[in-house]
Amino acid sequence: MPSFVARWMHRKAEGEAASGANGDDENAARRRLGAETGSEFVARDSSVDPSWKARGMTPPVVHIAGARPNFPKAAPVVKALRRAGVEQVLIHTGQHYDETLSEIFFRQLELPEPDINLDVGSGSHAAQTAAIMVGLERVFTELPPSLVIVYGDVNSTVAAALVAAKMQIPVAHVEAGLRSFDLTMPEEINRRLTDQLSELLFVTSPEAIGYLANEGIRIDGIHFVGNPMIDTLLGNLDRFDALRAREEHKLPQRYAVATLHRPSNVDDPIVAKELVGALHEIAEDDDIFIPLHPRGRRVLTQAGLTNHPGIHVAEPVGYVEFVSLVRGAVAVLTDSGGVQEETTILDVPCLTLRPNTERPITITHGTNRLVTREGLVHAFREAVSSRDARQLEAPPLWDGKAGGRIADVVLDWLARRA
Repeated sequence: MPSFVARWMHRKAEGEAASGANGDDENAARRRLGAETGSEFVARDSSVDPSWKARGMTPPVVHIAGARPNFPKAAPVVKALRRAGVEQVLIHTGQHYDETLSEIFFRQLELPEPDINLDVGSGSHAAQTAAIMVGLERVFTELPPSLVIVYGDVNSTVAAALVAAKMQIPVAHVEAGLRSFDLTMPEEINRRLTDQLSELLFVTSPEAIGYLANEGIRIDGIHFVGNPMIDTLLGNLDRFDALRAREEHKLPQRYAVATLHRPSNVDDPIVAKELVGALHEIAEDDDIFIPLHPRGRRVLTQAGLTNHPGIHVAEPVGYVEFVSLVRGAVAVLTDSGGVQEETTILDVPCLTLRPNTERPITITHGTNRLVTREGLVHAFREAVSSRDARQLEAPPLWDGKAGGRIADVVLDWLARRA
């Protein structure tokens, strides 16, 4: 079946042809109204309505994804709503735009190809967020959604929430309520603002409910649904072939995986040199595979990262390949948020190079541990030596059914609004 956008464009073209035959140039009218409002498109309540409303179509639920962490979270929600027959539009902002950081996810996670790609590319936080906002405002004006669903805490998330809120379009935030309480992290600012603008807040762990309530969020908008990223992980377990991935990257039987991209770890050359020194010391015990994010590559390389035969630096890899490598690792060193969750379910020791985490449940119920650069080597050796002694219980509702729970809430919300 053609996508919502394809059907809408077809009906729009039919309408424009009909209006042209009647001497009423819809595009000219839109341009006139647009000039009056200073916008490329007319407002939704104008007398000339180019949107779904004039085409006899149901307004869609719009998903916003733009960066690598969004896609595993969005996939289970999109699938569950598709099964329920909900009209959906998937917008890729292009915040991450290369093959391994975004496009490969659509194939590996069976996500539909994006209906719209804004292609914003890289840039400063302000430039990137502004470009996303401008692009989404144009889309939402011409194709106003019934609900905008945003994921995680990246720039695409807060940009979409701001645009939707100003246009009086309801917002749903998947992964709401996570808090590191560290306002030096851009992600913390993004997630706090997004939560304040959201009508539906889907939380992945119980403590998030209290955080949101303390910030004045209405409790009836908060829904504890579990973690859709874990849905994706559990749904692909049989595809995570650690042996194959290890052989493809010519790694020994024992190896660790590292992911490093936070400014606090990779922007300062002095800090990067200290971190590289610790990694070299660990590599004396176990090789380390590092799929190096574009951010930090130059500084870490200049700090001597590649000057040890046990350090295997690679370009970013696809989701299935990366999780396969994590599954077979003796430990993971990271400053990422999602990796803390994946290692919790895969039962792989995780050392998080940060002074805080917005995912404390990965410490209380998982394999995660916060470490400093100074303590990294000792923590690594301790984690590897004590691995077999752990007895873990998965966090509540991390059971592979979060996407369905989110869809149920959205369906109920849509029915009440109808």
